[in-house]
Amino acid sequence: MPTEIPDPRLTEVADNVFAYIQPDGTWFLNNTGFLRGERGVTVIDQCGTEARARRFQETVARTCEPPVQTLINTHHHADHTFGNFVAPPHATIVAHRKARDEVIATGTSIAAAFEGPDWGDIEIVPPFLCFEDRLTLFVDDLECQLIHFGTPAHTTNDIVVWIPEHKVLFSGDLAFKGGTPFALQGSVDGWLETLDRLSALGAETVVPGHGPVCGPEVFDEARRYLQFLKETAQRGYEAGLEPLELARETDLGEFAELSDAERIVGNLHRAYSELRGEERGVALDLPSIIGEMRAYIGGPIVSHA
Repeated sequence: MPTEIPDPRLTEVADNVFAYIQPDGTWFLNNTGFLRGERGVTVIDQCGTEARARRFQETVARTCEPPVQTLINTHHHADHTFGNFVAPPHATIVAHRKARDEVIATGTSIAAAFEGPDWGDIEIVPPFLCFEDRLTLFVDDLECQLIHFGTPAHTTNDIVVWIPEHKVLFSGDLAFKGGTPFALQGSVDGWLETLDRLSALGAETVVPGHGPVCGPEVFDEARRYLQFLKETAQRGYEAGLEPLELARETDLGEFAELSDAERIVGNLHRAYSELRGEERGVALDLPSIIGEMRAYIGGPIVSHA
């Protein structure tokens, strides 16, 4: 029988700041959000299927009278960008420069890696207002800082939306609450550095890329996993084991409770790349590694989106 997934939840995490949480936070069930202003709405990320994107857009319209003026993509991954095309034509889509490049280069090809979703009629619409390091955006008088921390982490193009007045952080996929972090297209070392800088912001409320709204403890959870990953990779690399072989013999311990455990395979490939001295975020053989992730779980990678 198909897995029954609860409906998305809308939570006002601060005055006129909303988190849209899509249980259960596994593959393609990401979080989004929006900020309601008097003259317009700023949306943070979109959803990964046409139906989910349109449902989110309808939620925004029911909650806010003003139109959507701005859509921010926290990174290029399809669960956060496939739904860009449902934004109003006048909306400005903002992201890191490399996110635009990756959205265009990837297109809809990643959909073939997953079994389950009805994607709908996806139209690729890349961000077109791009920046490299920081951008400040105001919703009425509320300051929102869009920050790239200067290194690949989850991807090469992660940004966060930091709202200092409310101490609220939309972290994108730099934080997973209850899910396995995924560094295949980023950097293990860079992510660890980024976690230190995220912690230094002083956030009290974190809207992670996947999973329930939480606090800054989510950064410590990610740090423990990534340190475990580094130690495991070092042991396997020195022993001459291939990443899939190492993954199969590794006891995940406390991390076995995290969803999407097959990500250990992709993460080990990234860690091995860094042990070989390769540049952070260098492109790896994504189709081949996804095939190994399928082999690790003995079947297809299923999304309930």
